[in-house]
Amino acid sequence: MSFDVKHLSMRCIKCGSRYSFDPFLYSCPKCGNLLDIEGYDNPDIFRKENSRLPGIWKYHEALPTTAEKPWISLDEGGTPLVKIPGANAWIKFEGSNPTGSFKDRGMAVAINIAKYSGAKIVIAASTGNTASSMAAYASRARLKSLVVVPRRRIAAGKLFQSILHGSFVVEVDDGFDKALRIVQRLLAKWKGVIYSANSLNPVRLEGQKTIAYEIYERLEQAPDYVFVPVGNAGNISAIWKGFKELKEWGYIDKLPVMVGVQAEGSAPLYKTWSAGSMRLIPEEDPETVASAIRIGRPVNWLKALLALRESNGFMLTVSDEEIIEAVVEIARIVGLGVEPSSATSYAAWKKLLQSGSITEKDTVVLIATGHALKDPGFLNYLESRTVSISEFSELDAFIQKLV
Repeated sequence: MSFDVKHLSMRCIKCGSRYSFDPFLYSCPKCGNLLDIEGYDNPDIFRKENSRLPGIWKYHEALPTTAEKPWISLDEGGTPLVKIPGANAWIKFEGSNPTGSFKDRGMAVAINIAKYSGAKIVIAASTGNTASSMAAYASRARLKSLVVVPRRRIAAGKLFQSILHGSFVVEVDDGFDKALRIVQRLLAKWKGVIYSANSLNPVRLEGQKTIAYEIYERLEQAPDYVFVPVGNAGNISAIWKGFKELKEWGYIDKLPVMVGVQAEGSAPLYKTWSAGSMRLIPEEDPETVASAIRIGRPVNWLKALLALRESNGFMLTVSDEEIIEAVVEIARIVGLGVEPSSATSYAAWKKLLQSGSITEKDTVVLIATGHALKDPGFLNYLESRTVSISEFSELDAFIQKLV
C-alpha cells in the first residue's frame, strides 16, 4: 500500500529546515526541534461528496493518508458542540470519541501511517488517554502496542482500556517525563521497527487539527476564543494550525484567540509564557487532580508557545478546587460528564468572565478533552448523594423534601 503524501514535506519549527515526508522522522536532524507537516494545496475539504465520509475522514485531503482505502478507523471525530445554557459559549465534547478522548483523531491518522510504513510495534508514553487510544487503534490494525506509564499515577479507567485492547504496559517510577525519555531511546534504537504514537510525531497533530474544521462547520465562523487544556501541549497547537489553514484556504476572515489552561500544580507552559521565555521552565514535581495534564516537561511546549504568540493568546492556571467545581457544574448544568483535565477550560472561562476580561458577547469554544468515565476515582471528590432507607415511608418523606 502506498502513501498519498508526495506533495507533503516536513519543516522544523525552530530552524526552518525542510525534509521530505518520512514517517519515522520526529525531530529535526539539524537542531533537534519538532517538525510540522506542510504542503496541502488548498484542498476543498467541505465539498458535498466528502460529507458522506465519517468523522475526520471527510477532511482526508488535508491529512497525511494512505492512497488506498478503507482507512483504519473507528469513526472518530464528528463530536458534539454543546451550547452552555444562557451563554454565548459551547463545549466541544471530545469524550464522545471511540475511546473517550480527543486522542482518537490523531491516533487514527498515526496508526494508518504506522501500519503501511512497515512498523511492527507502536509505542507511547502516556498519562492515560494516549495509551488507551493507541491500544484500541493498534488492535484494529493488528499491530503490537507498548505503553509506558507512570506507576500508580494513571487513572484506572485508562489503564483498564489499555489492557483490555491488548497493550503491553510498562510502569516506571518518577512520572510521565521519564516515561517519554524511555520511549525516545527505544525509537532511536529501533527506527523503522517501532513507531511513535506520541504527539512528538507531527502526524498525530494533523488528526487533531480537525477539531478546528468541525467548529467552523458548526458555527460557520471562527469563535473569538478557544480554551484548551494543556498537558503535553500538542492539542492547542494542532487546533491553531487547523484555524490557520482555514484562513489560508479562504474559509474564514479572522482567527480566534487561543487560551491555554493548566492546573496550578502542573503549569510549566504557564510559567514559561508568563516569564516571556523562549526556554521551557519545567515543573519538576507536577501534582494535580487533573492527571491527564500532570506533565512537567511538555514535549510540544515550543509549538504551543508559538500558537499563543501568533494568535495573541495567553495562558491561565486554575486550582484543583476550581477544577472539581467545574466538573460538577458541567455535569449538572450542561449535562456532560468530563474528566478533570477537560474541566480546566470551563474553569478558566468562568474566571475570565468574573474578572471582566471577556464578556458574555464573546463567542467562546471550550475544548473538553475526555469523558468522565476515564477517571472513576474522581467519585472520591464528590459529596455523597446516596439515600439509605429501611421503610417506604422514609423514601416518601425524602421525596416530599425534594418537592
